[in-house]
Amino acid sequence: MTSRTIYLSRLIGLYCILLDLSLATHRQASVDSIMATFNNPGVMMALGILTVAAGLAMVLAHNVWSGGAQTVVVTLVGWAALIKGLAFLILPPGVEGEIIVGWLRNPALFYVCLTPSLLIGIYLTICGFRTKAS
Repeated sequence: MTSRTIYLSRLIGLYCILLDLSLATHRQASVDSIMATFNNPGVMMALGILTVAAGLAMVLAHNVWSGGAQTVVVTLVGWAALIKGLAFLILPPGVEGEIIVGWLRNPALFYVCLTPSLLIGIYLTICGFRTKAS
């Protein structure tokens, strides 16, 4: 396992866990903030630009499709960030908001939406801190 994969596993894993815990702890404030973000085209443009930059950085630094599940998951997260950022920039204003906010308004679906990110975060954190660089 490369040191880059280990570092990105730890970074992405801890980020996902901490963000999901924060969102879950303050559900209504999170939904309100997300709705406000999607209703502001300028903020969506800035968010899209930053997300594309982060996704590109991850894809260019770690586009590895072999070497085990941990390596592939890190690569997939980078590609997902890039695609998400492009969607923020390309889709007409309001489209992302209608899709996402519709799910987040329902309390049960809110937690369902957080679950994949939390599971990926737990997996990458555990793998990242257990694995030694080769």
